[in-house]
Amino acid sequence: MIKYNLKKVEDNTNARLGILETNYGVYETPMFMPVGTRASVKGVSPYELKEMNAGIILANTYHLWLRPGEDLVRDAGGLHKFMGWNGPILTDSGGFQVFSLARPKDITEEGVKFKSHIDGTPLMLTPEKSIEIQNKLDSDIAMSFDECISYPAEYNYVKDSVERTLRWARRGKDVFDNPRQALFGIVQGSDYEDLRRHSAEELAKMNFDGYSIGGTSVGEDKETMYKMVEYSTKYLPIDKVRYLMGVGDPIDIIEGVIRGVDIFDCVLPTRIARHGNAFTKYGKINLKNAKYKNDFTPIDASCDCYACKNFTKAYIRHLVTVDEMLGSTLLSIHNLRFLIKLTEDLRECIKNNNILEYREEFIKNYYGDKDYLHKKTKGQEEYGSNK
Repeated sequence: MIKYNLKKVEDNTNARLGILETNYGVYETPMFMPVGTRASVKGVSPYELKEMNAGIILANTYHLWLRPGEDLVRDAGGLHKFMGWNGPILTDSGGFQVFSLARPKDITEEGVKFKSHIDGTPLMLTPEKSIEIQNKLDSDIAMSFDECISYPAEYNYVKDSVERTLRWARRGKDVFDNPRQALFGIVQGSDYEDLRRHSAEELAKMNFDGYSIGGTSVGEDKETMYKMVEYSTKYLPIDKVRYLMGVGDPIDIIEGVIRGVDIFDCVLPTRIARHGNAFTKYGKINLKNAKYKNDFTPIDASCDCYACKNFTKAYIRHLVTVDEMLGSTLLSIHNLRFLIKLTEDLRECIKNNNILEYREEFIKNYYGDKDYLHKKTKGQEEYGSNK
């Protein structure tokens, strides 16, 4: 199980400082969670994750169901022992992957029919099956089975989908059977505030251990995404943890925290690392660029990660250009630490009530565009006044 203690809400925004008590220790929020899709964060060992101060790791229910199978993981002693991670783990429901493989007509009240991406085998995932798999994986946090609605979507479709997802949430909760786990509900509703409110309020009545915000980062612009987050968080219980799913762009994490989100996850930091990209204080860079061939400075002089403390851009560029796997590993370590450190900084801002000033300074440095703050956050400066 988990326990969430809200310690502070920032004076000028809805940004929250919390303490998350888990089976594997106590962690502060806001927090960024590295993604270990197949029981492994790509290119990064559990030891390296501990060194970068990672907390919760996310694993993917769909992929572990297909390979190696939830029964094998259970027989290995559970996901923690199987992957050698002595820290908390969150498993998603498998819904996002399933819906990317399914056709609309294959989404029914029972569940979702689809074909395996591995060999085309016909499969069916239901709310009960998703929870059964996650119970056997023995993660610390399990997720309800929901429909991840694409964007844009017609109001009536979203309304029907939200109602079905609420019924699925109840069915999953009814069969949930692992006393070591917490179970989160997932808010849907696309960009319709009334549907987001309905989803959040009905899930709150079911008294989940925490709540997630789904259906974002599915093709909408940033302004719309931030509205989706606002439409969800302001109707969720204040004393339960809030999780924004699949969001890892630095500015989106900052904006999410300002709107009351506690935890985040995304494959972005390791995915862009495999293509030679790195986050820095002054924006994202691609080390494949020839200008870094003779650059003997670290990726980011302000970063305290293993890669920045020990290696130069020139060396990492060499590794990337000759396809040495160490290059992707070092960039992954750096990118993950960058986002983890970002949430550490945001926690300090909440304590000091200066998160809006931090956002402004971060945007000016990261985008190098003084107009960006006006263009992308116009009308948001007063956001916290009506919390």
